Amino acid sequence: MSHEDLADRLPAEARARVLIDQQLTAAGWSVQNRKELNLFSAQGIAVREVPMARGHGRVDYLLFVDKRVVGVIEAKPEGATLSGVEWQSTKYADGLPSEFQNRAGTVDGRLPFVFEASGSETHFTNGLDPDPRARSIFAFPQPETLARYLRDRDEDPLTPTWRGKIRHMPPLYTVPLRPAQIDAIQCTEASLAAQRVDRSLIQMATGAGKTYTAVTLAYRLLKDAGFKRILFLVDRNNLAKQTAAEFENYSTPGDGRKFTELYPVQRLRSAAMASSSSIVISTIQRVHAALRGKEVSDTDDPDLDDFVPEQPAEVSYNPDMPPEAFDLVIVDEAHRSIYGVWKGVLEYFDAHILGLTATPGKQTFAFFRQNLVSQYTYTESVADGVNVDFDIYRIRTEVSENGARIDAGTVVPKVDRRTRKQKIEAIDEDLEYRKSQLDRAVQNPNQIRLVLETFRDRLFSEIFPDRNAVPKTLIFCKDDAHAEEVVTQVRQVFGKGNDFAAKITYQAKDPERALQQFRTSPTLRVAVTVDMIATGTDVRPLECVFFMRDVRSAQYFEQMKGRGARTIAKADFQAVTPDALTSAAAQEKTRFVIIDAVGVTEHAFVDPPLNREKGISLQKLLGKVATLTITEDETATLASRLAALELQVTSKERTELDTVAKQPLRDIIKSLVEASDPQLQADAIQQAGEGANPKRVIAGLIEKAIEPLAANPELRTRILELRRQHDLIIDDANPDQLIEAYGVENAGAAKELVSDWRQYIEDHRDDIIAIQALHLTGDTSIKGSSFAQLRELADRIARPPHQWTPQKIWQAYAALDTTRVKKNDRAQVTDLVSLLRFALESDDELVPYAEKVANRYASWLLQQEQAGVTFNDTQRWWLDRIADVIASSAGMGLEALEGEPFAQKGGISGVIRDLGDQAGDIVQKMNEELTA
Repeated sequence: MSHEDLADRLPAEARARVLIDQQLTAAGWSVQNRKELNLFSAQGIAVREVPMARGHGRVDYLLFVDKRVVGVIEAKPEGATLSGVEWQSTKYADGLPSEFQNRAGTVDGRLPFVFEASGSETHFTNGLDPDPRARSIFAFPQPETLARYLRDRDEDPLTPTWRGKIRHMPPLYTVPLRPAQIDAIQCTEASLAAQRVDRSLIQMATGAGKTYTAVTLAYRLLKDAGFKRILFLVDRNNLAKQTAAEFENYSTPGDGRKFTELYPVQRLRSAAMASSSSIVISTIQRVHAALRGKEVSDTDDPDLDDFVPEQPAEVSYNPDMPPEAFDLVIVDEAHRSIYGVWKGVLEYFDAHILGLTATPGKQTFAFFRQNLVSQYTYTESVADGVNVDFDIYRIRTEVSENGARIDAGTVVPKVDRRTRKQKIEAIDEDLEYRKSQLDRAVQNPNQIRLVLETFRDRLFSEIFPDRNAVPKTLIFCKDDAHAEEVVTQVRQVFGKGNDFAAKITYQAKDPERALQQFRTSPTLRVAVTVDMIATGTDVRPLECVFFMRDVRSAQYFEQMKGRGARTIAKADFQAVTPDALTSAAAQEKTRFVIIDAVGVTEHAFVDPPLNREKGISLQKLLGKVATLTITEDETATLASRLAALELQVTSKERTELDTVAKQPLRDIIKSLVEASDPQLQADAIQQAGEGANPKRVIAGLIEKAIEPLAANPELRTRILELRRQHDLIIDDANPDQLIEAYGVENAGAAKELVSDWRQYIEDHRDDIIAIQALHLTGDTSIKGSSFAQLRELADRIARPPHQWTPQKIWQAYAALDTTRVKKNDRAQVTDLVSLLRFALESDDELVPYAEKVANRYASWLLQQEQAGVTFNDTQRWWLDRIADVIASSAGMGLEALEGEPFAQKGGISGVIRDLGDQAGDIVQKMNEELTA
């Protein structure tokens, strides 16, 4: 008779004891009677029916580890509520007999490990935790696990478990992290410390760096929080390779060593290997297979990775991968429907579960107990420059919308799906097919060709105007047969070869290599797939996401859409974009386009892009901001335009805008996004109370968001200046014809430029600091100016519509007045001082600034000599170099002494050594004299 049959015939409490014995034995415990006690027989001993101290009764099981008493088990019949007997097991833990006192691993006189069990349910209270409380576990921990807990207690008595250590984490090193990543890590650590629930969920937009966030968090938990091992679950096996690479490439804060130099990272192949790694990466299907004792290969296996059981997966105890094998389970792409049939695998482990997703559904929120610790939406990521906005281009055809009819007797090709063998025969009855049957039951090559031809014909006129090479395009098909037909027709429609378009599915011979080729090859422009590239796979240059299959899941659509959302460095984008050298529009990626040939974007779950009003200019949008007449859709559109501009500008121009705005431009964009976000609007309306007018609440949000722009005319002007500088319109539609051609003198143009320059100075006397300084002093001093302010002026006049340089203005003056204008073949930024003073009639002559400084320096040296002050050669080295810096920078601060060329002579220490304590006064005096 088997143990199970015997247990079934016993009374309930005796049956529970039999089951508990079996579970303890499976976990590596030696179960013994009191009279047969042998503490040398195994590391872990569970002794039945041990009398405790007077008044504390008889414990069902007393646990020994390494010959020390460490815990108790209170056994109850199946069906008993275990939380109701915690008082009883606690009484046993407090009542250790005197005979065991000298061999007890107690904490404050109490045994640390307390269990309640019924054979079908087990509760565990770890007394080493800061706030010990019972939690349900799949099986008893192994003796070695409890021994490790005690060793940790000996090493760190105050915070022996991760639940204690997590409350005392060091500050997060934030330099390589984005704000959303910082928030996600800090909020997750706070959730782990609070331990209100055993699960946490991070919602982070696709492309915002979920995996890097998780790697950073994992490093901190392993290093500082006492975590021993983490299971990282990915959606597909090819993503396991990508995730492993993230860990391998991660440079740790401090000494910069790689993650894998400190902590072993492995992809799961068997249950036994889990114990040798700090990070184990796998799919949930492979974990399930390993728990069942199977070896798992690290190669792609669609039959395994796509497998979804019809009934919830059953899990049995595996001593090679016990429930306590992991302290944390990270579930990447947690939007997937794994919380039904795969729920048992996740709940097998006695670990905190952290979900990462861009698109959580109701089932996801439910599984994670509504504990959303951090949220970062797609529109927020666009505002932050992490992702780009998108447009939608809809292609509708008659067959796509309504299906078609094939009359009986029509001779048509038929293809065997398994062998791809084709035969020609007549159908024997009328066939009407709906659009839902298209490319599944019936394939219409003419419909596919028309859709692709429409895409080709409208690509450079409507979808990507001013481009001349096909942008990187990803086409989603319904199945492999559909993908096969589409890739064939793409090559035909565009008249290209195999290197132009490729099918990338799991059925391909080497899908990873093909995917890498799509990322990096300038010639491979179109990839056709079913779902291999649908989730988690980066193809940053992608600019077209083409739907030739419908998707009815909001989560899946967002993941597919997200393939095109990634930003990419300008140089990297140009390296794989053939028209980058011939088209201004192909210089950088600022958006992507969803090509919808099936109506997928018409589902209610599809949020519109930010760029909703395509016909309105940025200038008009900013004008509406100034008059406070901008609408909700226009606010979203303004956010999209500014986000695209923010990606285009240089870091120097970005700093300029931030300075004028008195805050980061990205913060303004984020406010515009939030003001036009339906969910945030709904939250604001709810907070305003029942009597609030929703329209007024939304209007208030918009007004507050646009205030930094509405109240700052200079910022609006700068934005438009930069937009004109970065947007080059190419008109190849209008031919030109010659009116006449003749030679002219340039005096008229020079006179016009000088006049415009003077008018520019007058128009901007109140908002350009360098001009202000000269106006306000009323003399020839530029003490109110600085090189940074001169540089700002040079940048502004270099933009459209003027496009002036100091050299161009100088030449205009030289053409008009050779007697008062000295020759200057290389006018510099500092020459703007001379140009400003000459235009404002502060100077009678236009002399290069460096020449003026040189003359003043010579005069100053003469004055010093006449006053009896002499300088030796060493001191003259310092003075000459200081004069050079003043000439090139219109002044010099003491901090410049720490830079070149002064650093080679000792910097500030050197100048004090050679010029004495009056060195600072000398620098200040030279500034005053040479720039006067």
